[in-house]
Amino acid sequence: MKEEQTLILIKPDGLQKSLTGNILTKLSEAKLYIVGAKVVKVSDKLAYTHYKHLAKEPFFDELTKYIKGELHGKKYRRVLALVYRGEKAIAKVRNLAGATNPEEAEPTSIRGSYGRITTEGVYENVIHASSSTEEAEREIKLWFSPEEIVENIYPVKDKGGEKVWETTCEDTQKPA
Repeated sequence: MKEEQTLILIKPDGLQKSLTGNILTKLSEAKLYIVGAKVVKVSDKLAYTHYKHLAKEPFFDELTKYIKGELHGKKYRRVLALVYRGEKAIAKVRNLAGATNPEEAEPTSIRGSYGRITTEGVYENVIHASSSTEEAEREIKLWFSPEEIVENIYPVKDKGGEKVWETTCEDTQKPA
């Protein structure tokens, strides 16, 4: 079976609650391997591009503030971005993550165990996981450069001595 990759973000609320170790332990149940990891301070452009498909939703502004850590205090304005790889990576991680709405997630899932809905109605679900191979590719190319991934997972090209993703889709280019 062909391997696939998925983007996982441990969101600011997961970092604020010191859940990184717990989440990584739970993700280890998938028997996948990490091919990229970094801590990212999420810019406006990165937040907007990541959630571009939800731009017309009434909760879009709160969602971008949330992923940027603006709701969790200055020292939590970051996420831990990971790329996991292996057979059925997307389905395995989505299963461990649980439903987007923490109240609908299985109690033993990551979101069911650690997520909540704030009194303002914001889903603090501690983790993001790509939902399809297309979404995973778009998101990985958005959050990571080829040099930050330890395996060749997508085609790259040389652009003036720098390796860049071989793509024509504007919203998969890593924001400045």
